[in-house]
Amino acid sequence: MNWIQAALLGLVQGLTEFLPISSSAHLRIVGEFLPEASDPGAAFTAITQLGTETAVIVYFWRDILRIIRAWSGSLSGKVPRQDPDARMGWLVILGSLPIIVLGLLFQDQIESVLRSLWGVATMLIVFGMVLAVADTIGRQDRELTQLTYKHGLYYGLAQALALFPGVSRSGGTISAGLLMGYTREAAARYSFLLAIPAVFGSGLYQLYKVVSKEGLTGPYGLAETALATVIAFFVGYVIIGWFLKYVSTRGYRLFVWYRILLGLALYLLLGFNVISA
Repeated sequence: MNWIQAALLGLVQGLTEFLPISSSAHLRIVGEFLPEASDPGAAFTAITQLGTETAVIVYFWRDILRIIRAWSGSLSGKVPRQDPDARMGWLVILGSLPIIVLGLLFQDQIESVLRSLWGVATMLIVFGMVLAVADTIGRQDRELTQLTYKHGLYYGLAQALALFPGVSRSGGTISAGLLMGYTREAAARYSFLLAIPAVFGSGLYQLYKVVSKEGLTGPYGLAETALATVIAFFVGYVIIGWFLKYVSTRGYRLFVWYRILLGLALYLLLGFNVISA
């Protein structure tokens, strides 16, 4: 049964990681309805995200390789630091700093009290409204080539909000991008690139702890977690292409309403003790 449940959670991770609806919230919620009826755990969540971020690398591998080459060249002076690809490399590094620092500082809280479903429901609704405002008032006239270092840091601070399950990594960064005037597709693309160092850092750190020290404390073993990670990769790869095409023409309204309705439903389930916080 655990293998089936792990596979289902891998499917959920792949479906929700890149949508602005919070994959960590969905893993937390779905876990309550499975026979084990428990939180899959922060380690399971972080490790399965390695699957979806590997999908990002495969999907954008040409862009990523070009950025790495230009950034490396800028270190030796062979490529000007103002080269668009070299700048993107520095911007990804700058934008990754907030979530790395805050993730290390608040690691214990992230793995415990912040995973309360009351908090998840609140974050789903609040940041659903933030996304709605951003999508409505954002000028949407800036492309990624116009991204500044100041805006890159703002993106990074928005990404750090995803340490709260329910905020959504992509939801936070996309909202910030829209509010700063970037197009929907530009905001989504930078969100994907920015997530790579943070997610791989978190996932590999959790994997190291699992293998060398603690073991998995949740209901799923390492082999079951690996299955979920592989499924998350294949599903996530498909979702990336669909999502970029969808938001370039239709916006984020569908995801806003989904977040709000899910948050309200979660309040009702918690209020009537159908599930435990």
